[in-house]
Amino acid sequence: MSIWWSLHLRRDAASVPLARRLLLGTMETAGVDPDISYDLSVALSEACANAVEHGGDAALGGTSEAYRVTAYLDGEKCRIEVADSGPGFPSGRSRPVIRAAHMDAEHGRGLGLIQELADHVHIGNKPGRGGAVVSFDKILKWRKGAPLVTAS
Repeated sequence: MSIWWSLHLRRDAASVPLARRLLLGTMETAGVDPDISYDLSVALSEACANAVEHGGDAALGGTSEAYRVTAYLDGEKCRIEVADSGPGFPSGRSRPVIRAAHMDAEHGRGLGLIQELADHVHIGNKPGRGGAVVSFDKILKWRKGAPLVTAS
């Protein structure tokens, strides 16, 4: 069995905990190990916070109202994607450079945290109309008797 959902959220700080709570609730209901759920929820929060802060449409003066979050729990993996309509990452690079932020820094640590918490991360620009896409996967561990685990 698998679960997937997609949200179109306003670029508002209140949308970040909403997405996080939905992911945590889905994972708890499905029977995902709480430590894995926590890691993914932190990574999702960072990706959403980046979309809220940087995801405005540059052509419209940064006024894009929404971003999209999609989550897939399928078999042994969870994949999450956060896409916005902002200017995206600087062009000419196949992949944005992620620099380590100072430990005291209040900003600039999100992409690095996502890389540390997930097993596979893809960060880039949407083809066509523009915007950034951050997607990440993590192998799932399940609680005993989890409803989504298929019996062997």
